[in-house]
Amino acid sequence: MKKKILLLSLLFQSLMYSQQDAWIYLTDKENVAASISNPITILTQKAIDRKNAQGVVIDARDVPVTESYITQLKAQIGITVLAKSKWFNAVHVRGSEADINALTVLSFVDYIDFADKSLNTGRPSVQQSKFDTEEALINFVYGNSQVQIDMINLDNLHVSDYTGDGITIAVLDAGFPNVNTMSAFQRLRDNNDLLNGYDFVNRTSNVYAYTGNSHGTLVLSDMAGFVQDQFVGTAPDASYYLFRTEDAATENPVEESYWVEAAERADSLGVNIINSSLGYTTYDNPNYSYTPSDMNGLTAFITKGANIAAEKGILVVNSAGNSGAGSWQIVGAPADAAGVFSIGGVDASGNYASFSSRGDASQPTLKPDVVAQAAGPYVINQSDNITTSNGTSFSSPIMAGAIACLMQALPSMSPNQIKQFIRQSASQYSTPDYFLGYGIPDMQMALNLALSVIEFETVQSKIYPNPVNDILYVQLSSVSENTEVTIYNVLGKVVLQQKLSELNSSVDVSSFSSGLYMLSISSNKNSKTLKLIKS
Repeated sequence: MKKKILLLSLLFQSLMYSQQDAWIYLTDKENVAASISNPITILTQKAIDRKNAQGVVIDARDVPVTESYITQLKAQIGITVLAKSKWFNAVHVRGSEADINALTVLSFVDYIDFADKSLNTGRPSVQQSKFDTEEALINFVYGNSQVQIDMINLDNLHVSDYTGDGITIAVLDAGFPNVNTMSAFQRLRDNNDLLNGYDFVNRTSNVYAYTGNSHGTLVLSDMAGFVQDQFVGTAPDASYYLFRTEDAATENPVEESYWVEAAERADSLGVNIINSSLGYTTYDNPNYSYTPSDMNGLTAFITKGANIAAEKGILVVNSAGNSGAGSWQIVGAPADAAGVFSIGGVDASGNYASFSSRGDASQPTLKPDVVAQAAGPYVINQSDNITTSNGTSFSSPIMAGAIACLMQALPSMSPNQIKQFIRQSASQYSTPDYFLGYGIPDMQMALNLALSVIEFETVQSKIYPNPVNDILYVQLSSVSENTEVTIYNVLGKVVLQQKLSELNSSVDVSSFSSGLYMLSISSNKNSKTLKLIKS
């Protein structure tokens, strides 16, 4: 009997693995020039406005995949079309190796990239696990969410009425059951901030149906949940699109393609922030799996897609992963992308959570970027109950919501500027590591740093670079004989005072210890002060 079961199991695996996944890259697109010259035909006005405000060029990547090509692919023997990507001008298909290779006879097929890299004989392309779960003045009573809010000093932004209003967040996750009926999201619905979404796995607009997993509901709660005097998410007044891209029942690279499709949809809709509490490293078919060395910010399909999303002006926030205590250890895709703001995890006391995935020297930028509470944060489950959970799946939305509040306060700042101010505000900015990255952010300090820069730019003065290593450059619109720069340490003690007699001057701070300082420039007429960080 056992032998029969074993044989059936082997037969099932053989049949399952005989079906291959591949990306079909296409040669061209229709009506590219016409679409770019009339972008409202391919993007929403909000997306166009966001790109214009950030100086992001609308290009051929914004033009949809040619539908007639997709129709022809669907008509091919043994081929199932599962997803498409306008950014890559590619279509994700499934079929036998022979049937997929036969697609090369089609004139519009440029090249084929199998998920099983050993099958690639032509032009090569490069592509863990599952979603990252261990499983006017406003005065909120945060209740259960107090610690996770206080840890990043977000309450001060809320008090100043920066609660995410006017910022749109796309949540890419595994399932969002009951979000349309739960009382915890009543505030969201009453304010018309629940913008619906799409299930890319089942190809349906019913994104609230239960599909075997409620991970997305929990993730959303840490941003958008609100229970009077008991729980407040980090951005209760932001607007949200919900996109299901993760099939919790299986591990297959098509989920990467779903993710890229959703990111493209988010871009077209003018979304400001993507939160993705997902990560990919290994698959059910081991031939599709990545290795830790592939987490280099360049290889995975989803990583490359996330970088394009960042290029398009979206601030992409992604959980670092929960592999820190296992053999894998390092952050997975797409958190390895240079353009992604990757969030690791700490406990309620601010100590490194041992499961939080770590950075690695092979990655293009320091990972994780920053951390928030991942061990024991409060969430709201699909039964409308406040409870706790574990995983960087939750530190990510905690930060994504906080970023929405900061973005609301700084409408003229680009996503890259906002990310840098958050890094600069973090607890170990001067001494980052692969466990906590730059550390725990202080959102009020990030806002102050940004406002200081804005204030100086307003009076046509510029202090750079900030953070500074050795030489600080001071560019002024005018000087007098009494113009001087004064730098104070955190105790208020003067550590440098220097007269400025020219419009362009330099200040040597190479002898300063790393840390935070206050810099003041004064003259007979006025004075300006800003925070200065010595690296």
